[in-house]
Amino acid sequence: MSHEVKDFKSGYVAIIGAPNVGKSTLLNRFLGQKTAIVSPRPQTTRNRILGILTQPEYQLIFLDTPGIHKAKNILGEFMVKAAVDTLREVDVVLLTIDAGLHPSGKDTALVIEKLHNIPTPVILAINKIDLIKKETLLPLIAQYKDIYDFKAIVPVSALTGEGVDILLTDILTLIPAGVPYYPSDMITDQPERFIAAEIIREKIFHLTGQEIPYATAVIIDEFKENTEKQIIFISATIYVEKDSQKGIVIGKGGSLLKKIGEAARKEIEVMVGTKVFLRLWVKIRKGWAKSPEIIKQLGY
Repeated sequence: MSHEVKDFKSGYVAIIGAPNVGKSTLLNRFLGQKTAIVSPRPQTTRNRILGILTQPEYQLIFLDTPGIHKAKNILGEFMVKAAVDTLREVDVVLLTIDAGLHPSGKDTALVIEKLHNIPTPVILAINKIDLIKKETLLPLIAQYKDIYDFKAIVPVSALTGEGVDILLTDILTLIPAGVPYYPSDMITDQPERFIAAEIIREKIFHLTGQEIPYATAVIIDEFKENTEKQIIFISATIYVEKDSQKGIVIGKGGSLLKKIGEAARKEIEVMVGTKVFLRLWVKIRKGWAKSPEIIKQLGY
């Protein structure tokens, strides 16, 4: 792969923040397509999803970390450790906060507390500015300037794209000269079967009510391509912790599971560019989010 561009830049950017501030939406906005699942519920990101943005002058590798929160179980501790460990491995930390939340809120304070121990430069993205009154923005920026020595503070809307170009420019000022780490047509290091599992999990979040917590895991049991028939056969198991949750995910007469499957299948077909036959099963693994062995079995 040849990049003869003078002054080419390449580097790693960790997108961090409290749960549910729009980190995955921001990653998808940067890349111009979806690699991270987006849900109105907190703590949907568990693994560090890598998104790669390559342009003629630069390559940025984004790590989308789990939200930093006060861990309640082993899964939670795993997620927080994954997020904090990332901060030392990157060139820039992009702290994303919700414009509607107060700077002294416990979630934001917890995240900023973790930053004081790392040497990496930090940019603050104040997200969801489409949801606040514009006159509240300048006082908010002033408050954040007092809390931490950010390299830049940029108001953005990951949803509409407002301010994202400015944010990108500020990130690039902190990225070193280098060569591309990945081929220019690659946008993630995650295999298709991983993204398929994430898409199914996203549909569970969207189509089930508050009764289903984030302790839902999806494992792809089979991912087989039939090139002759131009179809991919996917079989996946949805793991929940309780009988009641299994009933909710399946729905009356299997109706909800069918909806989850249809919505996921359509999106997976767009990703793989061919027809998909998707079969879903729901199984109970009691207390899997508290068991290191089960978490490992489930691929975390």
